[in-house]
Amino acid sequence: MKRVGLWAVGIGVLASVGLLSVTQGYADDNDGATKCSLKTLKGRYLFGGTGTLFPPAFGVTEVSVDSAAGYHIFDGNGAGHDYVTFTINGVKIPVLSPNDLIYTLNPDCTGTYTVLGGGPEFDIFVSPNGDEMTSIATAPKGNEGAFTPSRRVAPK
Repeated sequence: MKRVGLWAVGIGVLASVGLLSVTQGYADDNDGATKCSLKTLKGRYLFGGTGTLFPPAFGVTEVSVDSAAGYHIFDGNGAGHDYVTFTINGVKIPVLSPNDLIYTLNPDCTGTYTVLGGGPEFDIFVSPNGDEMTSIATAPKGNEGAFTPSRRVAPK
């Protein structure tokens, strides 16, 4: 009986210590530090994705499927370049590269980027360390598509 009692006490002590050492985390925990800035997004990021085009986006007259692949180069100061191949319904559309772009990035790691010269616009979502980003098309009207996460493949 003494051994059973000692085992029970030992297990109780271990369980109690375990419960005391565990702290609960919350999704909204934040030390108040800024998580993202323009400098967070710097380097070369591969991207690719497909979407749907609705008239009048990019001159289409009927619902079409588009695909794009390439890479972004962000300079850490709100500007950069896109190098891209673009298809509509499987037909390659000539796109001169590079295309200049500008971007914004808020402390919560959301932002925008716009391809200059009348190009598309996107909302972006960036990891706090800047290693990944994803985007969704917001303009021109009828340009519908989101890109899988882009990874930084070249150093800052």
